[in-house]
Formats: sequence, structure tokens, C-alpha cells
Amino acid sequence: MLDDVQRIHLLGIGGIGVSAVARILHGRGFQVSGSDVRESQLTEALRDEGMHVVIGHDPSNVDGADLVVVSTAIPDTNVELIAAKEKGMRVIHRSEVLNEIVRSHRTIGVTGTHGKGTVSSMIAWILYKAGWEPGFIIGGLLNNFNVNSRAGGGEWMVVEVDESDGSHHNIDAEYVVCNFLELDHLNYYDDLDDIIDSMRRFLENNPRLREAFVNLDCEGNRQLVERVSMRPTGYSIEHNTEFKGEINGNGQLPIHFTAKHRHDQLGDFELNLPGRYNVVNAMGAMAVCMRLGVDVDVIRDALATYKGLENRFTILSGGGVTAVKDYNSHPTCMRKVLDSARDMVDGRIISIFKPYRYTLIKYLQDEYGKAFAGSDEVIITKMYAADEDPIPGVDTELVVRKIRENGLKVTYIEDQTKITDYLHDIVRPGDKVIFFGGDDFFRMADGFIGELAAEAGSTAPDPEQPKVSGPLAHEAS
Repeated sequence: MLDDVQRIHLLGIGGIGVSAVARILHGRGFQVSGSDVRESQLTEALRDEGMHVVIGHDPSNVDGADLVVVSTAIPDTNVELIAAKEKGMRVIHRSEVLNEIVRSHRTIGVTGTHGKGTVSSMIAWILYKAGWEPGFIIGGLLNNFNVNSRAGGGEWMVVEVDESDGSHHNIDAEYVVCNFLELDHLNYYDDLDDIIDSMRRFLENNPRLREAFVNLDCEGNRQLVERVSMRPTGYSIEHNTEFKGEINGNGQLPIHFTAKHRHDQLGDFELNLPGRYNVVNAMGAMAVCMRLGVDVDVIRDALATYKGLENRFTILSGGGVTAVKDYNSHPTCMRKVLDSARDMVDGRIISIFKPYRYTLIKYLQDEYGKAFAGSDEVIITKMYAADEDPIPGVDTELVVRKIRENGLKVTYIEDQTKITDYLHDIVRPGDKVIFFGGDDFFRMADGFIGELAAEAGSTAPDPEQPKVSGPLAHEAS
């Protein structure tokens, strides 16, 4: 596919997944160009690394390219995509290029509706600490490496495999981890049964597959095991299975847990990440790496020094206030984040959320209503519909109503640029403010905490703030 290609143009090159592929292609000697609608830290970084990145889509941007790469986020109306097709240029999906990359490696693919970024980055860090020099392509910036992809110098490649649009069927990996299967991505799938069946076909139709690993704490995965023709290897913290972890203590950082493989005790392990869900993530990474022959003591050291992904429970503090930035928008994940926030430090919890996609809200409206349990106040701003058509009766007010039905205080601020002003009015020292969302919310969090730190006259951590261990402690400057 890439044998006769010199220049590759990627639409939406600033996206976390597309930029990861762009980095690998550039490292392999291809001339890489790309375009996106706005400047970001990723577009700036790619440009600094020598790639030609332009802001704004224009038909002339594809001129001279041998191959044009798109993701599902690129609409058919994109002017560059239209121009490429009119000129008879080769246009392929990002996942097809990704599969071309992994074909020359021994590959571990991590998939599922959530948790796949954390599990894949844990595996990459463990293999790196083992001296295996793995490559990786992951939909998040790994704090241990400060990049989202790396060519590596060894034979192994760790890949986050996106199932949200069915493109996982284009990826063939030797080892596959399915971390969670829950109702999600309903702009593409009909229901949970459709999601499970798609994953079944992904596993059964993969000619390279040697072994699959599944999180048996997830009901969707337990249904998958009943349907698939192979016998996957299970890992868990709640069910007896081949790899099992058990949390010790009260969940304060660092988290300590014990692990066993079948009946063999593997000893004590430590994580500098909050939440029970990160222990099951660690068990998934451990299961794969042990199967590949990595020494348990190496795994122990790697988990203790793993720094997580950017904007996955990333903590900021300033002016006596703690903020958490988290990319998750699925109600199951949000509940887990809030559980971890409650364990972290005493004080009120204020959750901020922008509802996402009509389909997701339609089918998970009751789950969203319950997701914010434990919050002292929930701030909701206007729904982001992405590319979906409206659904009658499904809107931001539905989300607000469902949350209120669960006895929580909800404040609706339609214009999200007004949220920071409101926070300055209500937040007091000791509060925890949880920002669920994307880059716009994360910039809001950075700015808010930075303003509080400036008002306090110092950018140093407040002595009253919780002592957060390891990589989670970041102070706004």
C-alpha cells in the first residue's frame, strides 16, 4: 500500500489519533503534510518535528500528495476530500494506514469502549522498562514519554484500536485486549448487542490473532466470552479468573494492590493513579506482559512509575482549590472519576459537563442522571451535537432534568465562556472542581486555576492542598 508513496497528506492532522499516525509515517521517511481547522499543541508539535501543517482546509492542500488519509471525523463535504476524489487520488482511512504500519511488527492491540488508552500506555511503559524498546500508537499523550506515538527500536508495537466507528475491523494484531464493552457510540451502533457482535467478529476474523484478553468485571465482555468461538484469557478485580487483583487499604494514593495468576501469588503492587478502575486496567496490562514473558518485578517497577495519560484524571491546584481534568464523557467512567475524587480529599465536589451527542443522551439519559452522585453541584452547558441530527425530546434540558430527579443541585449555563465567572463566585478553598470534556474545557480549567493561583500571590502548591503523590501533582503556572 505504501511502497510507491512519497508524500502523504492527512486531513484532521491535529486529531490525537491522526497525529499519532503522522508521527510514525514521518519517522519512516515519508513526506507528511496535513491540515486542520485550528491550531493546537499537536499541530505546533508536528510542525516543529518537520511536517508541513496548515490551518484551514483548501483544495490545493492535497496537490502533489500520493496518498490522502482521512478519519471518520472528516465529513464527505470536506473540500480537500472532494478535491482528492475528483482528481482520482488514493484516499484511505486512518485505520488502514495504521494496519500497514503494524504489519511489520509484532503487535498488541487494545480496544473497548473505554480504558483502552490507559491499558495500552501501561503495556508500552512496561515493555519499555523491560528493555524491549516498543513502538506505540495511542490516542493520548503518554506522560512518561510526552508523545502519543513512538517508532521504537524493537519488534513490538502497542496500538490503541478504536472501535467507535467499526474501523477496528481493519486492524490485525497478534494479541488483543478488550477492556470494556458498554453502551456507547450510538451514532454508529444500534445497541449493546451490536457492539458485542462487532467485537466478536473483530476477534474471529483476525488471521494474526494468538490470544485475546478480556476484563471480566464488565458484563459486556462476559457476554462476548459466551459468543466468541475462542477462549479468551480473563482478568479482573471482582471475579475469580486467571489474573486477579485485590485492592488493599482505603484507596488513597498511592494505591496498593495484590495480584495473583491462577493460584500463584504475584505479590504487592503500587499505582500512583487514583481509582479502582485503574487497578483493573493494570491487571489487563499485567496479563498481557506476563504472557509475553516480562518478569513480574519489572512489571511491579513499571506500574509504580507509570504516569498516566494527559487529561485522564490530571490534577491541578491553586488558591486552595483542586481541579481535575478528565476526558471521559461516558456515565460509567464519570462515576468512577467522581468516586476517586471523593477519596482524594475532603471538600465539596463541583462537576462541570457538556452533554455530547443526541444518541448517547437518548439511550443513556437515566445513567447520566445518576452519574454525578456525590457532587454538591453540577454545572451543565449547552450540548455538543457533533454531526448528529436533533432527536425530538432529547436536548440539554433533558440532561438537567434527569440529574435534578436524583436530588442534585444543577446550574445550567448555556454560554460555556461564562462558567469561569460563575466558578469564581461560588468556589471556596477546599473545593474540588471536576472538568469532564475536551480541549476547550481543559483550557478553561488551566485558566481558572491559574487565575486562583495568581490571586493567591503564588504559583507554589498551597500547604492546605492534598498531598497527591507522583505524576498527578501539577501546579498551574
